Amino acid sequence: MSELVTGEAVALELRPAKLPSRALAVLIDLVVAFVVYIVVTMGIVAATSSLDDAAAAALAVATFLLVLVGIPIAVETLSHGRSLGKLACGLRVVRDDGGPIRFRHALVRGAVGVVEILMTFGIVACIASLVSARGRRVGDVFAGTLVVRERVPTGQTAFVPPPPPWLVGRFAELDLSAVPEGLWLAVRQYLTRMGQLDPQVGWGMAARLATDLAAHTGAPAPTDVPPAAFLAAVMHERQSREAQRAFGAGGYGASASPVPPAVAPPAPGPGAYGPPSPAAPQPFPTYAPPAPAAAPRPEGPESAGSSGASGTGFVPPA
Repeated sequence: MSELVTGEAVALELRPAKLPSRALAVLIDLVVAFVVYIVVTMGIVAATSSLDDAAAAALAVATFLLVLVGIPIAVETLSHGRSLGKLACGLRVVRDDGGPIRFRHALVRGAVGVVEILMTFGIVACIASLVSARGRRVGDVFAGTLVVRERVPTGQTAFVPPPPPWLVGRFAELDLSAVPEGLWLAVRQYLTRMGQLDPQVGWGMAARLATDLAAHTGAPAPTDVPPAAFLAAVMHERQSREAQRAFGAGGYGASASPVPPAVAPPAPGPGAYGPPSPAAPQPFPTYAPPAPAAAPRPEGPESAGSSGASGTGFVPPA
């Protein structure tokens, strides 16, 4: 299964969902929607029994559109791509670039889904998902979205590298409440894979993420801090706050790493967050032939005498 790759050649952790899991999620959503539709219809029929046939038909159409189309669109928009069925199956709808969807994406998916799911009993959606390499249905193609697996096995996740020690606690007063989850996801994925990127591409992506993060926090990014180090420091601050809320004042504090020391990854080198620089050329190793071994000397008084003379400078009398 191929990973989702952004325009900056960053492989995201989320993987495209295939047909079985998507079909199960749609089935759960449809069961819940039809149950709600039947209950709402029974209540409306009991309350409006005195209406004529035309008004009853118009009310039935409005109820169908509201319950089976409008409510799923609203749920998908407010939950950023997580419906009840997708939440149960560990799936999520994202944009083609991996970001969270908005109302227009959910509206297009819901409008096209009326035809390819409700009116054709899902046949068109199944055929489109089987033909597509990433399991996209027609609504995903028109909306520019993709259904991905949100749950990743623990063994495939990577540690977020810690920031430089001189940046720990520097952004303790920063307001992080307005930063969206999609931006946190992009920052985390960049930090876990910045060592695999080309230096120029990685530096540009870090600068763009730092600009977006600073725009949501309301404070400009410091000019004396490299963008990647700024991202790592702010991510560390967020993790520290979450750990402090989870463990209380006695847990991992704001200045401590939320990862226990026994499993914490080693800190990056001093040049990990610096600007890209061309690699220095390595000298070509030269080859020197080994020196020939000395011939063994014959044993005897003469060899012993010469050895003593050369070793001590004393010449025995003749």
